Amino acid sequence: MLTYLLKERSGRFVLLGTGCLLAGYLCQFLSLPLVSTLCFYIAIFFLGYQATKNAIVDTWQNRQLNVDLLMILAALGACTIGFESEGALLLFIFAVAEVLEQYANDRSSSAITALMSQVPETAQRLLPSGETEEVLTGELKVGDQILIAKGAQISIDGTVESAVEVNEAALTGESVPVHKNIGEEVYAGTVNAGQSFVLKVSKTADQTVFSNIIRMVEEAENRPSKASRFIDKIENKYVWSVLIAVPLFIALLHFGQGLSFQEAFYRGMVFLTVASPCALVASATPATLAAISKGARNGILVKGGAALEALNQMEHLLSDKTGTLTFGAFDVVDYELADELLAEVVFMEQHSTHPIAQAIVTKFKTVDLSQLDRQEEVEELTGSGLRKGSIQIGKPSDFSGFADPKGIQGKLSQSDYTYVLVSKDQQIQGYLALSDQIRPQAKEAVKNFQAAGVTVHMLTGDNEKVAQHVASELGIDQYQAAMMPEDKIHYVKTGQDKGYIMGMIGDGINDAPALALADISVAMGSGSAVAMESADIVIVKNDLAKLYQEFESSRKLKRIIRENIIFAVGVIIGLVIANFFGWITLPYAVLFHEGSTILVILNGLRMLK
Repeated sequence: MLTYLLKERSGRFVLLGTGCLLAGYLCQFLSLPLVSTLCFYIAIFFLGYQATKNAIVDTWQNRQLNVDLLMILAALGACTIGFESEGALLLFIFAVAEVLEQYANDRSSSAITALMSQVPETAQRLLPSGETEEVLTGELKVGDQILIAKGAQISIDGTVESAVEVNEAALTGESVPVHKNIGEEVYAGTVNAGQSFVLKVSKTADQTVFSNIIRMVEEAENRPSKASRFIDKIENKYVWSVLIAVPLFIALLHFGQGLSFQEAFYRGMVFLTVASPCALVASATPATLAAISKGARNGILVKGGAALEALNQMEHLLSDKTGTLTFGAFDVVDYELADELLAEVVFMEQHSTHPIAQAIVTKFKTVDLSQLDRQEEVEELTGSGLRKGSIQIGKPSDFSGFADPKGIQGKLSQSDYTYVLVSKDQQIQGYLALSDQIRPQAKEAVKNFQAAGVTVHMLTGDNEKVAQHVASELGIDQYQAAMMPEDKIHYVKTGQDKGYIMGMIGDGINDAPALALADISVAMGSGSAVAMESADIVIVKNDLAKLYQEFESSRKLKRIIRENIIFAVGVIIGLVIANFFGWITLPYAVLFHEGSTILVILNGLRMLK
């Protein structure tokens, strides 16, 4: 803490002011009134400098009054009636509370700062000659190859060219190394836990998962919760109310109760102090920032306090299936298709990042594509597969009006596999059958959400048989099969029209519209950039158990903010009543009032645990 104070100018001013305050009390004890008064005034300058600056800047630039103004006026008021020591003490405790709040906010983002400092700024790029050259990560391009030494931190996102072990604790909070096979992606900020390997760059430095984490957390700090916005909104009006109430309070005591003007004025300064909403203003923001920081440290990116607030209110959770509830790591288990069309399918699927497309490309990577027409454009049909000229591939529901001379659709109706149909000239020519596996974490998360009173729905573009099988395995009663992107949007809107708080999880481009519409939207970090941009929360790794942890964290945050607000308002009311009856002096008023602010901040920091 001392290091922090010395590093910040406001902290150094607090230390200087504290020294002058102690010197003033010492001179007062030694019966040196002039020297002690001078020390107290110097202490008031150093301890009140930051608060005065904030009050002037807010009043001038934003045309709003803040709580700092109340503290400055109370201290100056105490000085005018000869209570310099109490004015200095007031500003001392207020300044300490302000520095502690700033320390709490900095502490909340320290995990992000630590991550930023750990990512290497340079990389060893491989040259065609086999030698390496050191370059800045910002100079790396997609397709470059870099050498990652044993035990080194990875400086950029890319795919591995040999099997490796990677510690992803910096992104996910999990310290157990993860095995990566050839072609799998690794991320900047993670650590090579095995032997040295060659990495092929897949994203530029400003597009990495890690850079997105930093950007999203920084943006989150500017997206306050409703509670924070409400407190910020009433602060100006509240300060005006106090400034109007103080002279009326002084007049009531002087003319109504017959107190001397000095005594009435003194009580007015106490009222000015205890009525200040310092603790109330600090009720939400430090706790919210701590919760966001904690989530980022554990692989959950929350885009602001409003997202956390919506998460704890969520009543229905809608989830995509592929890549979310299931691994999305499909394997082709059967197919019926002519060789020339199979080559076309592999070529077309190379243009898609969907897990099914990747599975097909991987399965048939040895197929000869040299004779294909590569000039004809491959068109992506959102939610409906791909098209190249007269050839179309997609899920069975997309081919309901097509001719089926081989009776292929009839063969598929009794199977639990996921099917991709292939057509040419509006005639179904064949199929590929794929299977997927359910994520164990998803099963646990579904159970936990349901136990917490959140209804889980599964929305998928797959056929009814596959959807029923997966829903049954996960214990999900509510599911919809063969859904198009517009169907998901309608499903979200229907729930909202009934007054429900709707959450949505997805990872694909086809999920982005529904994510944008949902009250709280969650994207998988390995999903599309569009889905991540549309979401309020991003799970760095596809682990729904992490989302449930964040759901529990959001509920804890709600409890802490409620506790803080009740406590802060209770202290203000109690001190105002005590002051009215003359039961409390200015030093004790300051101690209890600013002490409540410190307790509120410390209570908010519980979110970091």
